[in-house]
Amino acid sequence: MWIRGPLNYVCRRFDSKRSWFKGLCTCLTENGSVPALPKANRLTVLQAVDLWTKTFEQRDVSEPQLSSQHIISHLLGAKTLESLGKDRLGELLTQEQTAQIWDLCNKRLTRMPVQYVIEEWDFRDLTLKMRPPVFIPRPETEELVGLVLADFQKGHMTGVSAKAGYRCLEVGCGSGAISLSLLKSLPQVRAFALDQSQDAVSLTRENAHCLGLSGRLEVYHMDVMKDADAVVNLCRPVSALISNPPYLFSEDMTSLEPEILRFEDQAALDGGRDGMQVIRHILAIAPKLLSNHGRVYLEVDPRHPALIQRWVEENVHGLQYVSTQPDITNRPRFCILQKEEGSAGLKKEQG
Repeated sequence: MWIRGPLNYVCRRFDSKRSWFKGLCTCLTENGSVPALPKANRLTVLQAVDLWTKTFEQRDVSEPQLSSQHIISHLLGAKTLESLGKDRLGELLTQEQTAQIWDLCNKRLTRMPVQYVIEEWDFRDLTLKMRPPVFIPRPETEELVGLVLADFQKGHMTGVSAKAGYRCLEVGCGSGAISLSLLKSLPQVRAFALDQSQDAVSLTRENAHCLGLSGRLEVYHMDVMKDADAVVNLCRPVSALISNPPYLFSEDMTSLEPEILRFEDQAALDGGRDGMQVIRHILAIAPKLLSNHGRVYLEVDPRHPALIQRWVEENVHGLQYVSTQPDITNRPRFCILQKEEGSAGLKKEQG
C-alpha cells in the first residue's frame, strides 16, 4: 500500500568477503536487534540495502525491501536502485552516507511512511514535498486525475469556453497533488484548492511554489462542511470539482496500519459512520459551484457508488449521476456526476 512496486529490477547480490558483515546479518536474524552504526568497516550500497531489508523484516515493517531500497536510493540521489545503476551497487559508502542511512532507516523503524522519511514522493509527473501529518496521495488518485484529464480532452465540460479558460476546484487538497497535476498538464486551467488542515494548505502552497504553478492556484484554509457558503462565493463557477475526500467508515479506522494511524491526519481519512459525511456536503453544494455541464469527480470506497447515486437522486436537484469507474484492481472506485443546465440546489434539507 505504501510503496509502488515491485521494482522491475532484480539486484545482483554481491558475495561479501567480510565475515563481520555475515556475522552481523546472522545476529540480526536471530534476535531482531537494530544494527549498530559501523565505525571502522565500510558497507557497499547493496550490503546496506540487504542489511536494512533484514532489519525491517525482523521488526515487521511493511514492504521491507522496497523501504530499504527507496531510502538508500534517495540518499544517493536516485529514485530507485535501477536508476542508480549496477556499477554503483558495489561502491563503498562513505561514513557520512552510512550515518545518514542509519538515521533515516531508524525513522522507518518507528513505522513512519517512506514518503515522510525521505520527505518527497512522485505523483504522476510531479515530485511533491511530503511531511506529516498531511495525507499521502495514493496511486488510485493518479487514476482519478487521469479521468479528469481524459474528459477535458474529450470536451465533456462545455459550460465554460476553452478560450476563457477552465477553472477547477479540489476539495481536500492535502499536498496539492490533484490540482498541481491538472495545472501541469493543462496550461489553460486555473484552480482553487482548499483543506480543513492548515498543514495541508501550507504544504500545497509550498509545492505550488516549487513547481512554478502558484500563479494559477488559489489555496484556502476552509472546511467544506462548515464554510459551504464561503466556498461557493469564492470559487464559483468551476468546470470541475475534484475530491479524494475522507471516505473510510469510522468502524474501519482501528484496523489501519500503524503507518497511517501514527502519522497521517485522521480527519483526512475518517468519513463518519457510513464514510459519506464529507461526500454529502460536497454533493450538496456542487450544483451551486459548477458551471452548466460541469462535473464532479470523486474517489470513494467501493461500497459507495450505489449509495451516492441513490442519495443524489433523492436529495440533490440538478446533479446527474454519470458513471462509476473502476480502479486498476477493478474495484468501483470513482464516481462522475454532472450538473444539468439551469439547475442548482438541494431538493430538500439534508437529513
